[in-house]
Amino acid sequence: MKKAMNQSTLTTILNVASICALVLLLILIFINNGISGQLAESNEQRYLLTYNANRFMNGSAYLTNEVRAFAATGLQEHYDNYWNEVNYLKNRDLGVAAMQEIGITAEEQSMIDSMSALSNELVPLEEQAMEQVQNGQQETAIDYVYGKAYSDSLAKITSLKEQFLEHLDTRSSEAVHSLSWTSSMLRVLMVVSLLVVGILQAISIRVIRKRILSPVFAVRDQMGEISQGNLSAEFNWKPDSSEIGMLVNSIHETKRELKKYIKDIDNKLAHMAGGNMNLTVDHSYRGEFLPIQNAMRQILDSLNEALRSISQTAQEVSEESQRVAAGAQTLSEGAVQQASTVEELSAGIQDISGQVSRTSEDAAEARKFAAEAGEQLKMCSTKMKELTSAIADIAASSNQISGITKAIEDISFQTNILALNASVEAARAGAAGKGFAVVADEVQRLASKSSESAKDITELIAASVQLVQYGTSLSEETTKALTNVVNSSQQSEELVEQIAQSAQAQAMSLKQLTEGMELISGVIQTNAATAQESASSAEELHSQAAALTASVQRFRLRP
Repeated sequence: MKKAMNQSTLTTILNVASICALVLLLILIFINNGISGQLAESNEQRYLLTYNANRFMNGSAYLTNEVRAFAATGLQEHYDNYWNEVNYLKNRDLGVAAMQEIGITAEEQSMIDSMSALSNELVPLEEQAMEQVQNGQQETAIDYVYGKAYSDSLAKITSLKEQFLEHLDTRSSEAVHSLSWTSSMLRVLMVVSLLVVGILQAISIRVIRKRILSPVFAVRDQMGEISQGNLSAEFNWKPDSSEIGMLVNSIHETKRELKKYIKDIDNKLAHMAGGNMNLTVDHSYRGEFLPIQNAMRQILDSLNEALRSISQTAQEVSEESQRVAAGAQTLSEGAVQQASTVEELSAGIQDISGQVSRTSEDAAEARKFAAEAGEQLKMCSTKMKELTSAIADIAASSNQISGITKAIEDISFQTNILALNASVEAARAGAAGKGFAVVADEVQRLASKSSESAKDITELIAASVQLVQYGTSLSEETTKALTNVVNSSQQSEELVEQIAQSAQAQAMSLKQLTEGMELISGVIQTNAATAQESASSAEELHSQAAALTASVQRFRLRP
């Protein structure tokens, strides 16, 4: 595999270079903005310096012009203008102060000082000239302001002004030109940086398209062919040590492995289709194909075992079918004998069934008579219970009558006592109580008769109670006897019922037995027919087992 730079390394280098160029471009833009600000500031300073220098010089020239005009004309206006400039406008001083604030060199400051000194030398001449004008001596004043001394000083001041302006303009122009050149160079560098970024991006796009996208598209198409099962599709990309090259190598390796697996599987299946099961899976499969290798081994093992088992089973089926045929023939003969025996047994059971049916009918009639006798006995038992209840009511009434006679005896006893008391009281009363004594005697006789009658009634009632008690005991004994008879009748009825039910059950069982015997007879006949069919089927099974053995023997199994 040939060596090649990784696509990620190459794209990283190009991207880092592009980022560096962009950073440089941003730095240049930032510096250019600063230079542009400085250039604007320098132009403004140049303008302000020039303006204030002209202001300074114009102020000096203004004073000279006004003093000369005053000397020549004598007009008060020029005099006032002169002193207005000196005392109020002060353009010279303000111009110098503004230039110093903006910034001037020591040489320029020296020139300003020289001009100021020369101007100060002219001041006495100008003052004398104005004083001469005021004194009416204009010619003398003109000599002062137009004289050689004044003109020489003015010429020196003018020369210094020109030098100052030239020096100031040269210095400010140099600063502006320097900043302008620097700004131009920065713009050139910015354009160069932008071109470098564009070139690097174009190279990066070309590299990505050639070394990444084209191989990726080829890999995509090749993987599509592989997914469709086409492993013979042309794939001309060569592997190398780069990422895409390694991916290409993986695809080539995948195709080789898949072809190897498919060829091995096709070979094994072709041998298996030809009946050769004496195979082994000796190729070593990898990864997700390892289960296929294990499955093929299991299939071969299972088929060898299954075919061997089928062969053995076919042999056993052939042998067993012969034994089944012999047994079926024996079974058919025994079934015929059983059928004749069952027919004789069925005829005997039918006779027994007729006798049991008649017994069942007689038992049903006896159950009917027993039920009627039981109902009559239950009715007698009920009447005896009613008689016993009536005797008990009579006994209760006799007991009540005994209580009444007892009350009558108590009344007789109390009446007798009252009669005795009345007799005693009548005796005490003497003649006046005779009539009351007669009444007391009559009451005492009635009480004695009542007591005797009560005793007679009590004796009669006691005799009646004894008779009632005797009748009650007799009725109770009769009731118990009837109850026992009723219970015995019920037991007899239940026994008759059980006998009738048993007879019916026996008749039904015999009927079912008869039906069962008929069914058994049919089954035995069916078994006989089935035995014949089984014998023929066993013969057919024997021939099929022989054919199956012949089919299995065409496979070559493992020893």
